[in-house]
Amino acid sequence: MNMIRLAISMLASTALAIGATMASATPLPDATDDTFCTAVQEILAGTTVASEPTVYPDIASFRQSKPTPRPLTTSQVVTLDEQGRPKMVSCKVKSADHIRAEYGEDAAGPQRYCREITVMVHSEVVAKLEAEEPELAATVRGYVIEPDEPYNTGRMYLSDFPLAFADGDGNLHINTQSLQVNWDDWHYWIMPNVLRGQTYCHIITPEHLEALGRGQVQPDPLPPVTEPNQGI
Repeated sequence: MNMIRLAISMLASTALAIGATMASATPLPDATDDTFCTAVQEILAGTTVASEPTVYPDIASFRQSKPTPRPLTTSQVVTLDEQGRPKMVSCKVKSADHIRAEYGEDAAGPQRYCREITVMVHSEVVAKLEAEEPELAATVRGYVIEPDEPYNTGRMYLSDFPLAFADGDGNLHINTQSLQVNWDDWHYWIMPNVLRGQTYCHIITPEHLEALGRGQVQPDPLPPVTEPNQGI
């Protein structure tokens, strides 16, 4: 990876980490806790409207779920690694503008995005390790939190992606995969209401992040590079 790009990405991660820490006075729940995605809802939408969580046993059942604005509901599923440990937590929550449309202008704040949750997870793991194993904390602190450009279709949100990968220089990168379809965005007015006003996230778990640092699990392989279609 170009060293300038790497430096910019690391500086952006640091800035987001500071912002995430300042904006969230309380730590995230455990990724396996039923309230994890309700916390994500509160953080990303800046809302105090209580939400009702539904936790799914597998990604297949989670795939069909849709959070609703009234009552405000969230969907959650945890994906396990090959050793049966939590690897990724996936959340479906409502967008800030849909909550405002349903409950009033004061019901939600500015929209925040899924990558900020990844940054919070990273910051909390580093803080935990600093108190226990400073050398390991330094390693994990150096991980690059990749930029995330949200998709606008569920098919792309649910597509395969490397949650963590190593670049050619051996630097570890952490991905977030997300969907953002805002309620007020006129681009989506043609879509059914059930598909609008949605924020979906795939987030690395603290357990998996720490296991990567300890060498207990390996980064995901990068997908093969495909040549662009040269057809007529």
